[in-house]
Amino acid sequence: MMAMWHETGHRAEVTCIERSPKGGTFAVGYADGSIRLWDVASKSVVATFNGHKRAVTALAFDDAGARIASGSQDTDLILWDVISEAGLFRLKGHRDQITNIRILSKYPSSTPSTSTNATSWLLISSSKDTFLKLWDLSTQHCVQTVVAHRAEIWSLGLNPEQDLLLTGSNEGELKAWKIEPGALMDGIKESETGELSKAIHPISTLPLASPYRVSQIAFHPTLPYLFVQSNDRSVEIFRVRSDDDIRKKQARRKKRADAKAALGKGEKVNDVPDNGDAEKVELTDVFSPYLIVRATGKIKSFALPEEMRTKSATQICFALSNNAIEVYNVPKYTKSKENPPESARLYSLDLPGHRTDVRTLSLSSDDTLLASASNGSLKIWNTHTTSCIRTLECGHSVCSTFLPGDQYVVTGTKSGEMQIFDLSSSTLVETIKAHTATLWSIHVRPDQQALVTGGADKDVKFWNIEWRQSEHESGRRIISLVHTRTLKMTDDILSVRYSPNEKLLAVALLDSTVKVFYQDTLKFFLSLYGHKLPVLSMDISYDSKLIVTSSADKNVKIWGLDFGDCHKSIFAHDDSVMQVAFEKKSHYFWTAGKDKLLKYWDGDKFQNIQKLEGHHGEIWSLAVSNFANFVVTGSHDKSIRIWEKLDEPLFLEEERERDLEQLYESGLADILNQEDLPIGSGDPSAEVPTQTETTNVSKQTTETLMAGERIGEALELADREVEANLAYERAKEGLSEEQLAAIQPPPRNPLLAAQNLEPEEWVLKTIEGVQSAALHDALLVLPFSKVMSLMVYLNLWAQREWNIPLVSRILFFLLKTHHHQIVANRTMRTTFIPLRMHLRAALLRQKSTINYNLAALQFIRRQTDAQRTTQFYEEVGLDEQKVLAKITEGKKRKRVNI
Repeated sequence: MMAMWHETGHRAEVTCIERSPKGGTFAVGYADGSIRLWDVASKSVVATFNGHKRAVTALAFDDAGARIASGSQDTDLILWDVISEAGLFRLKGHRDQITNIRILSKYPSSTPSTSTNATSWLLISSSKDTFLKLWDLSTQHCVQTVVAHRAEIWSLGLNPEQDLLLTGSNEGELKAWKIEPGALMDGIKESETGELSKAIHPISTLPLASPYRVSQIAFHPTLPYLFVQSNDRSVEIFRVRSDDDIRKKQARRKKRADAKAALGKGEKVNDVPDNGDAEKVELTDVFSPYLIVRATGKIKSFALPEEMRTKSATQICFALSNNAIEVYNVPKYTKSKENPPESARLYSLDLPGHRTDVRTLSLSSDDTLLASASNGSLKIWNTHTTSCIRTLECGHSVCSTFLPGDQYVVTGTKSGEMQIFDLSSSTLVETIKAHTATLWSIHVRPDQQALVTGGADKDVKFWNIEWRQSEHESGRRIISLVHTRTLKMTDDILSVRYSPNEKLLAVALLDSTVKVFYQDTLKFFLSLYGHKLPVLSMDISYDSKLIVTSSADKNVKIWGLDFGDCHKSIFAHDDSVMQVAFEKKSHYFWTAGKDKLLKYWDGDKFQNIQKLEGHHGEIWSLAVSNFANFVVTGSHDKSIRIWEKLDEPLFLEEERERDLEQLYESGLADILNQEDLPIGSGDPSAEVPTQTETTNVSKQTTETLMAGERIGEALELADREVEANLAYERAKEGLSEEQLAAIQPPPRNPLLAAQNLEPEEWVLKTIEGVQSAALHDALLVLPFSKVMSLMVYLNLWAQREWNIPLVSRILFFLLKTHHHQIVANRTMRTTFIPLRMHLRAALLRQKSTINYNLAALQFIRRQTDAQRTTQFYEEVGLDEQKVLAKITEGKKRKRVNI
């Protein structure tokens, strides 16, 4: 029994976010294929959708916010019903990652009225397979496929009128397409070729100022602006001209052309014939380059405000790759050429986090301060308040440590320098050229009088910690490092470590070995060899009896320092083990790896105690509390996480069961969620039949399997209870009163008796406890015998009008899934005939209730509108009477004055 370590945050990396048009709800896609709906008011997850096998890359709401479409790296599109929290269908057709989705729910005025039906919604999807596809959601089929670009399509933009589409490719090309959804309703064109009608037609290519990949395209919701983001630090803004501006520009162009023709041919302008035809509108006439907004870093994405304070100017928010957020002002368009428009940065959120990977961490002796260093910055944090109290500029740091007294921090850089920082004055005290190559490791001797450094120049250097008088401030002493001796090695040095008893010095080399020397004489003592790849980190236990080494070969080895024997070799991570550290006053140790995991081990029993997930990138650095209260990790995702020790007990058996469940679930995804193979073929490489465009949305997980098992157990319990009651009723038939008194009724099940529930109530309660998004997958687990039993309870629920929406949903799904077995089984007729009658009657009653309520609400609305209208006219009438009274009074005064 051990203590539990706790951490809060997202379970997987966030890959995309989409805001609901109704506001208050955000859909967030994750790298594990799940989608979560977050409510802003409650700051919690209101629904979870699980259907994709790989990371979700695109999300799109419809105008009502009732449905959401998602695209993934698994090349599938899924349409979800937000209200019922269920997947409607899965669309297949793309051959590579989905990059963008747009739902067409509005149509141009020229479109036939039949196309305005809500069931005729269209969906446009783009992919890295260079294809642009148009899907009809009512028929669940792809109605048009367009080879849009020669390279991968990375972005998609749709204007507010939904009749113009822009696509951006990996080669920096921006193309425009005209959308005519009404053409799909016409069927086949009346032509000799019998060509099918198309809704997407190419227009032209819009030139861009940047040749890089077009990462994002967005139209402003209210202002005539088009924003195009390239894969660099800039966003190009185009002004969308109105029809009047386009006609004026065409007239000016025609006038200039006529003037040039007249001058060239010696004719007058009036002599140039005018055919009266309207000039064709070019794409450059519609979109005029207006402004280029440049950020301070590489732009990952941008967002536009939904509501504007002014009708002319707008703002744009950037999310940068260096973990910063910036807001820029886009000024009002003016025709003046004297003062060209310029964007200005309004707000910037760039503190306190790191801009680059957190490569090294170190804690002060009392655990109150945390020093984290990266490429360009050293930050000092308060571990209690988690606030950044110092930010200092430094080199590309890869190692660091606090010096005695916790007032100074020394860092080692890739250029081989040691930089000493004074925390009280926030200044760089001294820069020492310690090595000619990267300084990989620094460690302070346990007596706090010296430190050792190891670098890629094959040198181990020893430094004394001394105090000297400050040159700038009289009476103040500052710390200094004095080089005393050097130990030459045969290979690059990756890590150095003193033993706590100050007798030994361990040096890890690039040749995958660890050399152990006597600290005072530097005489060779032991050589630890066994790793297949270089040792990246190591640590020595508090009693100087064990040394643990972590390597790029994914293994952790525990050695004895007495004879150099390997006690145990553990396959610890699925990737390189970057850091290892013993917990103070124990043989427990921590390991952090490139597989984004942090693991806790028992160095005596060689057991994995706990596995912690939370980082979204490789873990580079690790620091353990001096009082064993917490552990700190720094990662490639530019975040620092503090894992706190709790008082809750932890049982190793439960951890092993959780690991087995995760392993089973990962294998389950490969088996249950794979594509169907040809019948009788056991070879996955065999030819696969043509896939259908539409399939059901399902993804079996451990949760859905357990939910299905709970439903099956509830059905078995209810069936046994019903059979016992029927047997008791049959036994009572034909018996006298004396004989009836001798027969005892069957005992009730303890679960039903404790909650005073009938068997059908128990089954309904069990099904209602299953999450709505996982209900269909849970029902797929049930065998057909349990499905037949469930149909009987569906009839009882429909007869008593218990949760009719849930009854309808279960019934329709089971009929669709088990249609062939149900049709072939004649005994099901006795269940379905009363079920149809009861369900239809219940649905009709609910329909009449809803209609009555709708009529009442419409009546109330009409009354409210009429009351508001009457009040408006009464106020207007009172105002007119006051004005007339003032005029009459003024005339009377004039007459009196005369």
